[in-house]
Amino acid sequence: MIEYFLFRARAWAWAVALMLVVGAGLRPETARASHIRAGDIQAKVDTTAGRNPRRIFFKMILYTTTLPTNGNPPVDEKQVTIFFGDGTSSCYQGIDRVPGGRLPIPLVPDTGLNVYTFEHTYPATGSYTVAYTGENRVAGVLNMDNSGAQSFFISTTITIDPALGFNHSPVLTSPAVDKGGINQVFLHNPGGYDADGDSLAYHLRASQKVSLLAENIVAAPCPNGRGDNTPISLVVPNFRFPADPTLAPGTVQVPYNGVPSSTGVGNIPAIFVQDPYTGQITWNAPGLAGYYNVAMEIEEWRRTPLGRRRIGLVIRDMQILIVPTNNLRPNLTIPADICVVAGQSITGVVTATDGIGPGSAAQTPVSLFAYAGIKPPATFVQSTQGPPQARGVFTWQTDCSNVARLPYLVVFKAQDTPPGSGTTTTPPASQPLIDEQVWRITVVGPAPQNLTATPGTSPAGLNRTVLNWSPYTCTNASVIYIYRKVGPGPGPGACETGIPASSGYVRIGSALPNATTFTDENLDAGGVARGLARGLTYCYRIYAEFPLPAAGASLASAEACATIAGRSAQLKNVDVDATSATAGQIAVRWTTPRTTTGVAFDGTPSYVLSRGEGLSPTTFTTLRTFTSLADTSFIDTGLNTLDRQYSYRLDFVRSFPNGQASITETGMPASSVRTTVAANNPPTSFGVSWSYNVPWDNAARPVAIYRRANTPGSQFVQIATAPTGLNGGSYLDNSAALVTGQNYCYYVRTEGRYASTGYLSSLLNKSQEQCRQLIAPPCTPVLSLQNVNCDSLSALPQPSGSSPTYTNRLRWTLSNTPAGCDASGVSYRLFYREGTAGRFTLLTTTSQTSFVHSNLPNSGGCYAVQAVGNGGAASDTSNVACQANCLFFSLPNIFTPNGDGLNTVFKPRSNSPVRSVHFQAFNRWGRKVFENTTTAIDAVLINWDGGGPLAGDTPSARGGKVADGIYYYLAEVEFADLAGTKRTYKGWVEIVR
Repeated sequence: MIEYFLFRARAWAWAVALMLVVGAGLRPETARASHIRAGDIQAKVDTTAGRNPRRIFFKMILYTTTLPTNGNPPVDEKQVTIFFGDGTSSCYQGIDRVPGGRLPIPLVPDTGLNVYTFEHTYPATGSYTVAYTGENRVAGVLNMDNSGAQSFFISTTITIDPALGFNHSPVLTSPAVDKGGINQVFLHNPGGYDADGDSLAYHLRASQKVSLLAENIVAAPCPNGRGDNTPISLVVPNFRFPADPTLAPGTVQVPYNGVPSSTGVGNIPAIFVQDPYTGQITWNAPGLAGYYNVAMEIEEWRRTPLGRRRIGLVIRDMQILIVPTNNLRPNLTIPADICVVAGQSITGVVTATDGIGPGSAAQTPVSLFAYAGIKPPATFVQSTQGPPQARGVFTWQTDCSNVARLPYLVVFKAQDTPPGSGTTTTPPASQPLIDEQVWRITVVGPAPQNLTATPGTSPAGLNRTVLNWSPYTCTNASVIYIYRKVGPGPGPGACETGIPASSGYVRIGSALPNATTFTDENLDAGGVARGLARGLTYCYRIYAEFPLPAAGASLASAEACATIAGRSAQLKNVDVDATSATAGQIAVRWTTPRTTTGVAFDGTPSYVLSRGEGLSPTTFTTLRTFTSLADTSFIDTGLNTLDRQYSYRLDFVRSFPNGQASITETGMPASSVRTTVAANNPPTSFGVSWSYNVPWDNAARPVAIYRRANTPGSQFVQIATAPTGLNGGSYLDNSAALVTGQNYCYYVRTEGRYASTGYLSSLLNKSQEQCRQLIAPPCTPVLSLQNVNCDSLSALPQPSGSSPTYTNRLRWTLSNTPAGCDASGVSYRLFYREGTAGRFTLLTTTSQTSFVHSNLPNSGGCYAVQAVGNGGAASDTSNVACQANCLFFSLPNIFTPNGDGLNTVFKPRSNSPVRSVHFQAFNRWGRKVFENTTTAIDAVLINWDGGGPLAGDTPSARGGKVADGIYYYLAEVEFADLAGTKRTYKGWVEIVR
């Protein structure tokens, strides 16, 4: 099966035609006949032996009609002009269609396929948009005006960046011309595929044209060039998406059990939508016969260690023919979505039966097609066409190179052959119809094999475990991650990659993909070995991850466990004794250690107890050192247990004389239990939740929940028990005894145990108390953000050697949601994050409904706000409001290096933060007179004094000063925003002495 790619082609060789007609003053009208249906462009970097990263190879596919136009033979698009996006075009030589002429498309005789291949070497790294415009579209398209007189425009945007490696643009494997029937669901999928594993996102957009003929866009020295080689696209006149009610008023959906489903819902307006993840277009349902065109953009997103980055954009313009017919589209049945381990072979059986409409003939044969970027090596073979049933088999032998985070998409299409179809004169009622569906195949890495865990002691006397495993099967993995848990843990689910946090396992290290061993000495956050605790059983799993951009991961290994002999000092209680903002108390208790042999410990033993704030603190502060092993408890006082959660760590230290290094065994930290209470809406119940992070198992026993009315003399009573998980749980208190408006207080008590220590089987720990009023929750705020006027900032004077700071101004109001909410919010929590991804952090708490966030190094960032009502009840978080980064780099047109200390160097008048600047200056004959490419601050600010060093020279190596006059510059700027935006600035500057 041929892979089809949409490409922007131009009718005939316009330059040649112009030279033929210029003497007579004629326009080459035949070159502008209505004939273009659809197209797109794909790109890939140079992969030849002498690879040039700025050399890009392109393929354009253009779909043109094979039908006569205005009584003339169909236009044959033999040569096209391409605009490369760097101010150049192919106008001089043109680009020939590949040998073989216009190619037929199976079962689509009225449309031909034109393929053009070409290459271009770009002058520098950066982003470029390669474009094609042709005259003209086929006539009679219903969702635009006068389509036969509208030019056709498509483009593909590429990013040239060495960090992207051998990047390929998305390839659209499915043909861009399809047919459907009135009052039947129309489906189309472009069959998008990215060879690098980048993410693709699909969005519908209006069809485009250009306002000028191609010969008015090309620039000199092309023949008669009058433009700048940069076509400007516009939306075609009166474009409407195919389901627009003005095209077929009153059209409603038909029953459909696909996505989006309309089964069971009657009389709802027709829709034309595209799934952003799979690209599947669903039109439910056409109401007017005729031609339609629609464009789609396919965004290419690269996952990098710094986040997601859009690196490409392909625009396809496709055509749909809707016909009045009694023929019903075929019904396609494909395999269920599948997950396989790399190395397995996949076989999927696809069947289809022809639909039979009222008054139509018997079932007809059905042709099956498969479109996918994995073909080849995958194959699809149709064995029968039916009737009664068409059948085909898809086969793919996977390997380690196919491991990816995202599933592979295989688009299957079934197309019937009603009587009288198959010719360019097929009547509408006999046009073939299709069904199209997507099969998702996820390929995961195989699990590492033969993991073993052997306990031992390090040369420093610390307990450790040595892990060993067989060499990993997939040599293209990037890293192996090692996870540990005290006691056995649950196994992963079927085809579940990695190790989920819910399993209780914690990542403790990593190894190279070709490693086969790892030693666990319980390193802390600073990389200091703490040793494993005696008396505990440690269990391990490992898995492999694969490199970006496709990423992906393996299944987890089988579990391997090792028990450390003896008994260590272990925390067993972090029990909240008193709840207060200033006088809170927590009781911390632990066990005494024992040696394996029962002989006393060598050295001088002691305990060191430390405290950190939160569930998983990264730093701990020493509270006290205990020199007697009989000390096994401590009451920590003066705490804010009302608002904060605390964690504790216990070190068992043995010190030695004569300079011998001490031995420190660190037990796993344990947190207090924290309870959160919130009134539900309507205010007839409370949601009670709790959290903890402890080395013992709280999940084996239920949590006890206590409540009291917050009135004088009331006592806590246990009201319920509830199951809990590895890190917490929740409970709904909807007791009939609750009274709206009344205050209530809650705490919970957990009961834990160490699985490998029988005598530590009932560890009781209370949470703090939390009191709340049973009232409606606060209303959700609505946040707005005043846009930054970047133009005004760029015009402000800027001190030498500095970058501007920014101020974001926010306001919010309370909405009326959820229904019945409380609009008397008493305070607000404002959250902030840099950029559009990542975690929010609390910025401030305020009683105002506005906030000024000032002195920011970048304007970009996102905000959200939460209302806090009476009794501490919190609302849902508001909408997220984001500010884009201001990006400006303003250069003057004159400087005077005459030694007077005023305006003596060429540098930006103003600029937002930049990471690097590649600056070049040229004289009027194009000779380079200055270049600086370093990232030092003087290079960022350029600071050209009129001398003439080239890149790599030092200031002392400068030659003579350049003469007064006009010089042209090219400044390639990389800004210091999170996206690393790159822009190119061109202009001139005059030197006057």
